[in-house]
Amino acid sequence: MLHRRQAAYALLFAAALASAAGCGRRSSVSLPTGAGTPFPLFEAALGDATGECRALKNLSASIRLSGRAGGTRIAARIDAGFAAPAQLRLEGYPRINFGGQPFFVLVSSDAGTLLVMPRDRRVLRGAAPAAIVEALAGVALGPADLRALVAGCGLQSTEATAGRTFPNGWLAIDAGQTAVFLRSVAGRWRVIGAKRGALTITYADFKAGRPVTVHVRALAASGSAAADLILRLSQLEAGPLDPRVFDVEVPADAVPLTLEELRRAGPLGASSTKAGFASPIVPPSGT
Repeated sequence: MLHRRQAAYALLFAAALASAAGCGRRSSVSLPTGAGTPFPLFEAALGDATGECRALKNLSASIRLSGRAGGTRIAARIDAGFAAPAQLRLEGYPRINFGGQPFFVLVSSDAGTLLVMPRDRRVLRGAAPAAIVEALAGVALGPADLRALVAGCGLQSTEATAGRTFPNGWLAIDAGQTAVFLRSVAGRWRVIGAKRGALTITYADFKAGRPVTVHVRALAASGSAAADLILRLSQLEAGPLDPRVFDVEVPADAVPLTLEELRRAGPLGASSTKAGFASPIVPPSGT
């Protein structure tokens, strides 16, 4: 069995070696399409590619976000913290002033989900985290998917069920509704992309085996791009986070906000296009 695995890996590695360096350059990554050729050693390949990123149960990172969502150009810095299985903290800062007070803080934990807009004195309680992220950035990603994305695993996926090979050293692993795409980087399998329905994620600019650039694209029902985002990751740190990270202080005078109001406000839901987001969230009259 070991000899069969080594032989199959050697053939794929030889095909991938010439193009491996290209995965480390900042470039557009095109994932393979079609049926491919069955690859029986898919579980071992996926384990090799995701062993490190799946081990990152607790991590924090700084994310430079740019691109378009819902036809609106956006740019921001997001400070992110994650803890398995589904705890999340996202703080958003406009591009004009990456410091100071965040324009949104999203936390999700066993205690529930809160979105606080400190500058607008608004608070959204109880909505699904993925629905809030979709309203803010055009992609419906919950805490587990976002942690997998930042860690370099693509998307949260179930147990692998099949694998396929493609030209130029590509592997595609089927895991539930998600397809995970692998390629050789610096002599070992790495996750280069993931696809689930209308959502596609690709990685580039690998440093020390980790991707620095993430391209997230979501298509609307019409086939046009609902979101086309670039995330540049830095300051990624693994290890336990203080439980207080997943708490947020709600201003005493905060006015309730609905998910529909957040959607109407536009991507990143704030008050100035120069600050990196769309229309203001205006408190209801009479408050």
